Amino acid sequence: MKVERLLKLKGNEIFSIEPEATVFEAIQEMDKKNVGALLVVQKEKVAGIISERDYMRKVILKNRSSKDTTVAEVMTRDVCYVTLNELVNECMALMTEKRFRHLPVIEDGKVLGII
Repeated sequence: MKVERLLKLKGNEIFSIEPEATVFEAIQEMDKKNVGALLVVQKEKVAGIISERDYMRKVILKNRSSKDTTVAEVMTRDVCYVTLNELVNECMALMTEKRFRHLPVIEDGKVLGII
């Protein structure tokens, strides 16, 4: 199955936050949306991704304040992504190899969803 079909089945809702937001605001948004990660978007472009893992490792374990730390300070900047034509099995292998659970789908510079 291709990613395009998977997005049609699961939906393509995208949750994002700006890099200037605080980590506390990001965690609140994740809780509100019941998701484990948010895309970080600046000027309609993906600047990074922030996940619960980023929060745990880069804020909590470093004894930083989530209310005083911006998303830009702790987000993952090198975001892997796939296109609509990728096979889901290939995406699963990439996610396993790179050890992440959220994979944006981007086509022609536009975010179409997250798997």
